[in-house]
Order: sequence, then C-alpha cells, then structure tokens
Amino acid sequence: MTTHTSHRAAAAPVRRAAQLMGVVFLLVGVLGFIPGVTTDYDSMEFASHESGAELLGLFQVSVLHNLVHLAYGLAGLALARTAAGAYSYLLVGGAVYLVLWIYGLSVGHDSDANFVPLNAADDWLHFALGIAMIALALALGRRRPTRAQR
Repeated sequence: MTTHTSHRAAAAPVRRAAQLMGVVFLLVGVLGFIPGVTTDYDSMEFASHESGAELLGLFQVSVLHNLVHLAYGLAGLALARTAAGAYSYLLVGGAVYLVLWIYGLSVGHDSDANFVPLNAADDWLHFALGIAMIALALALGRRRPTRAQR
C-alpha cells in the first residue's frame, strides 16, 4: 500500500464523521419545514422568539433556525471532501455550537435577542452537539497511519 493510500485510509474516519454530521443537520433542517414533524407549524416565524413551532414538539424552530441547519449540513458535506476540511468543520463547528449554548443560556428565552429562537431543549442539544463534534475532531482528526498501514 502506498503512503498516499494509507494516508487516505487514515483520513477516512474524520471525513465520514463530518459527512454524518452534515447529513444529520440537513435532515433536521428539512424536518423543521414539515408540518406534523414540526408542531404548531402555522405559528412559525422567520426569526423571532415568538415562533411557536417546535421540531418534534420539543425544539423551538423558525425559518431562520431551519435555514441555519441546512447551511450547516451543506458546509459539513462540502468540507468533508478533505480530511483537513472535515477536521475544521467538526472542531470549529463544535466550538460554534458551544458559543450558541452559552448564548442561549445568557439571553432570556422571551428576549428580542433570542432571534434564532432557542429554548432550553435547544440549549442543551447545542451543548451536546458542541462536545460531540469537538470530541470527534480530536479523536479522529489527528490520526496517523500505523506501521502496518504504510
């Protein structure tokens, strides 16, 4: 096996993780626009804490929130084309989600600053996503081929 091929094999897990996260974000973005999967769909706002729509009856969503998920998903798929891009997507994307978690905890859920919108379920999901994405980047992104793979 050549060094190029073994490097590609070592890079595959981080690329697959970024692809998986991208697909999940795309799926969530699409589901946010489907009545029934999103409860109180008729009360969805473009961007406001007053949006009453909730994905799966739990996570507050708006058109903007869904569009962000779609954009994050597309970014994940695009960046997963290379190991470096996948690593950056997972690491930086995870950091962004942790910032969003802190933001969600810091602003009142009824505040005009909560324009995305976010509720408590969103906040804790953002925390879990941030930790998971960073953990995947750190666990999978710096792998080197073993001697047997060279």
